[in-house]
Amino acid sequence: MARAGGPTVPAGDTGGRTGAGTDRAAAVRHALCRLVAGHGFHGASMAAVAKEAGVATGTAYVHYGSKNELVVAAYTEKKEELGRAAAEALAGLGPDAEPAQRFRAMWLAVHRWLRDQSERARFLLQVDASPYAALALEASADGEQTLTDQASMAAMRTLLRPLPAPVLYDLAFGPLLRVVAAERVLTDAEIDELAEACWRSVTIPGSA
Repeated sequence: MARAGGPTVPAGDTGGRTGAGTDRAAAVRHALCRLVAGHGFHGASMAAVAKEAGVATGTAYVHYGSKNELVVAAYTEKKEELGRAAAEALAGLGPDAEPAQRFRAMWLAVHRWLRDQSERARFLLQVDASPYAALALEASADGEQTLTDQASMAAMRTLLRPLPAPVLYDLAFGPLLRVVAAERVLTDAEIDELAEACWRSVTIPGSA
């Protein structure tokens, strides 16, 4: 899907823009995501975010006392949405599903969630590569609980490489984020191959 003039907002989605009954705090978070996804942090001052959200700059500060606070809130919201997508996929599997099957279900669910709005991937990547990263990652830990729980399962833990959790996360989902952020369209066969490659990257050779 080509971009022309900025991130695409799906039909029927206001993208967080204000209107009757719209949550202004959500509008400010969504405006930040759009601006950062489209132009990086340099064009995402609080004044610019407020303008994009259709509210006064003072209103943005009522909800978020600083840009740091706003970035963390928006990033945490996206990680929680990602976690819910993974949890919903796992809910459709039986308790005896193999670790590889569970990983694939989560991975494909995250792919669908990102692909629905590619600006999500661009926003997450921008934050991860910014000075806000450490603070945002710490604050969003609960949003990754579904992924953390899976990694801590005995059957899964024995298969995973002995690496820090953030490194495993990047190996598992980083390639996917970058593909979607670049709006590269993959065939079904390529998606399957990428999912398998990500699984192999986080598991000990010969263990899975």
